[in-house]
Amino acid sequence: MSSQAVSARLKEAPSGRYSTLPLSVGNTPLTFISEPFVPGGGGFWAKLEGFNPGGIKDRPALHMVRRARARGDLQPGATVVESTSGTLGLGLALAGIVFGHPVVLVADPGMEPLMCRLLASYGVRLEMVTEPCAVGGWQQARRERVRQLLAESPGAYCPDQYNNPDNVDAYAGLAHELLNQVPQIDTLVCSVGTGGHSAGISSVLRRHFPGLSLVGVDTVGSTIFGQPARPRLMRGLGSSIYPRNVAYDAFDEVHWVAPAEAVWACRTLAALHYVSGGWSTGAVALVARWLARTQPGRTIVAIFPDGPWRYWESIYDDDYCRAHGLLGAVPAGEPDLLIAPDEREVLRWTRCTGVRAPLAAGR
Repeated sequence: MSSQAVSARLKEAPSGRYSTLPLSVGNTPLTFISEPFVPGGGGFWAKLEGFNPGGIKDRPALHMVRRARARGDLQPGATVVESTSGTLGLGLALAGIVFGHPVVLVADPGMEPLMCRLLASYGVRLEMVTEPCAVGGWQQARRERVRQLLAESPGAYCPDQYNNPDNVDAYAGLAHELLNQVPQIDTLVCSVGTGGHSAGISSVLRRHFPGLSLVGVDTVGSTIFGQPARPRLMRGLGSSIYPRNVAYDAFDEVHWVAPAEAVWACRTLAALHYVSGGWSTGAVALVARWLARTQPGRTIVAIFPDGPWRYWESIYDDDYCRAHGLLGAVPAGEPDLLIAPDEREVLRWTRCTGVRAPLAAGR
């Protein structure tokens, strides 16, 4: 980052407050994952976004708040209110400290106790919904509570990570980091939740690599790509609603991954390469591993959204995994295959190259 850019970042803080915290976001490392995790001599590059203070969503949290302030949508000292499953909450806590805004986050009972305690320590007020909605589940219940809080708090601002184009634009910096780190990128592998980082990174990279293949990674039970909504154990990827930030026409294929398969990938990566993360990281690693084996000669980059620390009581807890039937399940060597995303309900790792927007996404 240039000295001029550093000075500009420092001057963004309100009322003469000069925070260097934004300078700790970005410029994350890249590591090559090959044997023994990837058999046969192939491999893929992993962008380790867990090296940001809170994870990959520090980037859009800071950017969305910054842009809202510049437009006048968020006034100095006004409250930021948003729904989160965790990682964006950490980013908004960071943005609240940097820019001087109280932060209220709406979560659900699936949020890890460690995450709840951590957000509270950062000064966040955490609201918990107690019942899922019949349509849209916990995600919709959180969004409805956000709407109530906004109505009760004049001047409060919601970034709306699911539909805000600033969420997508925030990842241009990550894309340019990759361009400086890797001379050629043929395939990009991203988990999909709000759709922000898959859309934002791929749109920039395709200006340099027009033939780039974008592979989305979802979870079983997610409605994003046309599967039926089901209760979901995995957090951070998948959705019970249809975020407008998902760029359906940008994807060449999508893979759905089950929780036990993601746990296997997380733990195997940790044991073999001292690299790991959460549900999204495990799911992305499983798919990138297969792509590296089946597409020799192509340069594959996988985005690992966070590190492992917030998952000590889930993915890396034997009692938790045993209680949910997640131990000892070695993924199949090949994904199942769907011709159309809604052909049938998937229950294990499954692949589809016929990506299209579900009808409900256009409502």
